Amino acid sequence: MITRPLELAARLRPAPRSFDALFYVNAGLAALFFTLFGSRFVLSPGLGVDFQLPRLSGAVARASLTTSYLSVKRSGQIVTESGLLDLGQLGGWLKAQAARDREPSLLIRASAGVTLDDLMKIQTEAIDAGFVAVAWAAEDDRPRASTDGPSRK
Repeated sequence: MITRPLELAARLRPAPRSFDALFYVNAGLAALFFTLFGSRFVLSPGLGVDFQLPRLSGAVARASLTTSYLSVKRSGQIVTESGLLDLGQLGGWLKAQAARDREPSLLIRASAGVTLDDLMKIQTEAIDAGFVAVAWAAEDDRPRASTDGPSRK
């Protein structure tokens, strides 16, 4: 019975005995490009699918426009547009954000399991950093009306 009719394994070039210089140059260039041109969105931690805002009646009616925002996870991680921060690093980030605008305002997007103590610490630091207004994000618990206009039947 013929199991290898074309004998391709005999026609292949033998494997190299060691890595040549071109391999090390390619590996070095790949590492250089990943460090210089890497995106902070590719490997940085973000908000998972379990992130849920608290539900509040009338939340959409009291919505306001803010200049900065941050998200707080249940685990205590603080996610900003510049990356992941802890409570110790938050003060410096808040001062830098407050210095950007004339009347800075902050939106705190806290997951449903974040304690009120943590939220008050963040709000106090924001006010000390110079924010004029601090808002907490929530989703409206009432169903939204369709904004597509009258239905055509």
